[in-house]
Amino acid sequence: QVQLVESGGGLVQAGSSLRLSCAASGRTFSDYIMGWFRQAPGKEREFVGTISRNGLSTYYADSVKGRFTIARDNAKTTVYLQMNSLKPEDTAVYYCAASGGPLMNTAVRYYNYWGQGTQVTVSS
Repeated sequence: QVQLVESGGGLVQAGSSLRLSCAASGRTFSDYIMGWFRQAPGKEREFVGTISRNGLSTYYADSVKGRFTIARDNAKTTVYLQMNSLKPEDTAVYYCAASGGPLMNTAVRYYNYWGQGTQVTVSS
């Protein structure tokens, strides 16, 4: 089992920045590919970005590419999502997730463990 706890969400104005954190506990953190997803009201959960086990590879959704950055600190068993130039359409509950699969993936079904989510609201 892996337990994930997100933090860092809040209410910000468009153009601002936020950094989300996701603290992991349980099994060996570096064994897992980590991902960030988000879900807006009335919409399906969507992929935001993912990072490899060693942190050297990342992949992002087109909607956030160039604005969001994922990083991880395996010693601190924490993954981060730095969000810059926030837009109202970024408003959602943000979730971190862990995948024990062999490859980085954008699909929800490939992630085994999920946090409870943190709300990000961007006002115009």
